[in-house]
Amino acid sequence: MSLLSTISCPQDVKRLDHEELGTLAAEIRDFLIHAVARTGGHLGPNLGAVELTLAIHRVFDSPFDRILWDTGHQSYVHKILTGRSGDFDGLRQRGGLSGYPSRAESEHDIIENSHASTALSYADGLSRAYALRGEDRAVVAVVGDGALTGGMCWEALNNIAADDRPVVVVVNDNGRSYAPTIGGLADHLAALRLAPEYEQVLDVVKQVLGRTPLVGAPLFDALHGIKKGIKDVVQPQGMFEDLGLKYVGPVDGHDVVAVESALRRARDFGGPVIVHCVTRKGFGYPPAEQDDADNFHGVGVIDPVTGKPVSTSKTTSWTNIFSEEIVQLGAERPDVVTLTAAMLQPVGLGPFAKAYPDRVFDVGIAEQHAVTSAAGLAMGGLKPVVCLYATFLNRAFDQVLMDVALHNQPVTFVLDRAGVTGEDGASHNGMWDMSFLQVVPGLAIAAPRDAPTLRAELREAVETTDKPTVVRFPKGKVAADVPAIDTIGGVDVLFRSPAVAQRREVLLVSVGAMAATCLEVARLVASQGIGITVVDPRWVKPLPTVLVDLARDHDLVVTVEDNGRVGGVGSSLAQLLRDADVDVPLRDFGIAQRFLDHAKRDEIIAEVGLAPQDLARKVVEAIAKRQPALEGDPAADADQASPGAQRTGEQVADQH
Repeated sequence: MSLLSTISCPQDVKRLDHEELGTLAAEIRDFLIHAVARTGGHLGPNLGAVELTLAIHRVFDSPFDRILWDTGHQSYVHKILTGRSGDFDGLRQRGGLSGYPSRAESEHDIIENSHASTALSYADGLSRAYALRGEDRAVVAVVGDGALTGGMCWEALNNIAADDRPVVVVVNDNGRSYAPTIGGLADHLAALRLAPEYEQVLDVVKQVLGRTPLVGAPLFDALHGIKKGIKDVVQPQGMFEDLGLKYVGPVDGHDVVAVESALRRARDFGGPVIVHCVTRKGFGYPPAEQDDADNFHGVGVIDPVTGKPVSTSKTTSWTNIFSEEIVQLGAERPDVVTLTAAMLQPVGLGPFAKAYPDRVFDVGIAEQHAVTSAAGLAMGGLKPVVCLYATFLNRAFDQVLMDVALHNQPVTFVLDRAGVTGEDGASHNGMWDMSFLQVVPGLAIAAPRDAPTLRAELREAVETTDKPTVVRFPKGKVAADVPAIDTIGGVDVLFRSPAVAQRREVLLVSVGAMAATCLEVARLVASQGIGITVVDPRWVKPLPTVLVDLARDHDLVVTVEDNGRVGGVGSSLAQLLRDADVDVPLRDFGIAQRFLDHAKRDEIIAEVGLAPQDLARKVVEAIAKRQPALEGDPAADADQASPGAQRTGEQVADQH
């Protein structure tokens, strides 16, 4: 019987002796490798946090003591120790285990954060609340060194240090966020990791760790023999103690005994303490350790033995297309520079960095700084391109508004993972950008529908000299090319059916990557004898005024977008029509304005009503409500048909 099978709650971990802890750590690594290999997920960060998590749960009493994870992608071991190992078959799947802490899953999960650098602020507030309520409860925040590049961490530390409250800040220092951590703080901590003495210690740990087939044979006594750690190698505590925070470490984060000892000292102190643990991302799994890009930070379905992807099919992603085009733009324009916030590889800037290393700036997890720094670069005569996931631009709204737009600076924002992203859950869906950016004066937004329009609109954005621009596109495989059949006033016409009755036509406004969906909707609607035209405005802020004239000639306007409905493109078009005294009814379809559970993108799209069949049915029903049935009119017959009688997408494809 494995030790892991006996663990159902943190109390089970407390009863183990030191030798058993070594065995359990090896079993957890083996479990993680096999479980994440089946579903995909954040493997490297969790392999590096095994002993650290074991020690935390041995010293503190969760959920009475609060354990916060920043960011939450390093919480898989925590989930295992709190009784959820049996749920890992559904990791990041619809209805299954979240890839981040989830309050709905367990009382041991306090916050659902997957945006970095926030846990210390939560910890500050929680500890204040417990102090005011007279409750003697510890608050533990586990913060990656990458998260410490975010300004919120230091704002929080400044306040945590001001009072004598029991807050334990565990710095899980592996030198990486997604990629190697950037900045002065990183350089300071790197002095420890680069010291020859420390490398020798980790080599010993690496050789002795593990008991299962994938991670080798353990000799826990050898690991325990270095429990004194390596504090004397380098002393980085000054930067923390200058804030008034007590400091413990550095501690070998792969030695449970050493980490446990440090945490007990921190807990017993009773005030704010930094515990500095040095770990290796991907530790104990050779394929992860040897992955120079990100140590298997996030993986898809892989072979657990080799670490190789199971699927060998070659697909081109939206990110790949952007990556190729920005490199080409860099060759043509020496003034083009790029910025990102600890996301160099995920947003496709790796090739640009290789080609132009002096023209790419990774500022760490500091989106606010990235945006205002870009404004300064623009003021200095350069053309900055800021590359982020769409969800992370939320964090820098004030800087976009007041530092870039107010000064009319030609900064281009490239937003990857716009719309529904899927498995990473509520915090990663890029469904807010087109709403909050609508209020920014002067800013223009492009939503490409395929690879050619992405290339073209990126170039148009970079060529803009008098205002900020945004180019946004989704996660995953790039859509098939959708050529325009006509252009009217800068608006691309993608589909035009013969109108059975001019008064019954529908104008379908497709936004960005929803073009393929809209074309399928058009075919379904047209098959019912209803005239329909599909257009793509390309730039969705400001909307082309020709849409007013097009709307005036139709009985119904429909918009489809992969953004929240509130404040989205549909809302903007409705306002544009009202201002022009055009009273044509408008139906706006977008993402439900709620936090969406994790699932595959297609599953979420269907759930929120954006699948082609659902949209086509709603369009036909809307036309039916607008016009009385006409005797003998094929369109009227279609209007009266029940939703179940509509032709399927397969039938429509067959007749074409």
